[in-house]
Amino acid sequence: MGNKIYYADNLEVLKSIPSASIDLIYIDPPFNTGKTQSLHDKSYSDDFANFEDFIYPRLKEAYRILTPRGSLYFHIDYREVHYCKRLLDIIFGRKNFLNEIIWVYDYGARSKTRWSAKHDNILWYVKDANNYIFNYEEMERIPYMSPELVGKEKAEKGKTVTDTWWHTIVATNGKERLGYPTQKPLGIIRRIVKVSSLPDSTVMDFFAGSGTLGAAALESNRKFILVDNSLDAIKTMQHRFHGIADIEWL
Repeated sequence: MGNKIYYADNLEVLKSIPSASIDLIYIDPPFNTGKTQSLHDKSYSDDFANFEDFIYPRLKEAYRILTPRGSLYFHIDYREVHYCKRLLDIIFGRKNFLNEIIWVYDYGARSKTRWSAKHDNILWYVKDANNYIFNYEEMERIPYMSPELVGKEKAEKGKTVTDTWWHTIVATNGKERLGYPTQKPLGIIRRIVKVSSLPDSTVMDFFAGSGTLGAAALESNRKFILVDNSLDAIKTMQHRFHGIADIEWL
């Protein structure tokens, strides 16, 4: 299976994927903010009358297509995370929920009426909590905050990442920015791909947006399947993966 990008309704694509064929699914669906997300000339609607009815059948298909050792990383925020976790507990089983990762950033406007929201939630579920891909040795090492307390050897090696990830967003004027609204940082997705998939694994994002999962997959010798029904997203990925991935217009 080569690298593929689909311009289509993701539910229809999911139904066409063979069962137990994908090692890793990362999705960053709309957060149901009730707004239109936009940046420059690219935009998409982020407003659902019933988000659970929209996401549930897609999560059921995600479970079906995961390999027995596969993982789902579900990226959302405070608006829907509690409702989505309930759905995922039903589909995957509560025992197969391993982590809620908190991605913390510090950028943008500050609220004057509430605590400013500066984190996202990433729910990690596996198909089988007794047997799943987890490449501990591939985990990124980060500096100790007080290296003098742990000794030279540990300080030089660095510590492993916890379930709280401090990482900047993609800056509007940064080199990584592709001009797509809600683009996620490569550093966040790279961390997931390295730890929860294997070389030659197939990884999938069916809310692909700018295609960051595909970029992380290419770095680590994984194959990717990306799906989006936004023409702006497809054009962004077409430019990003020119000559690397086949695009199917369904």
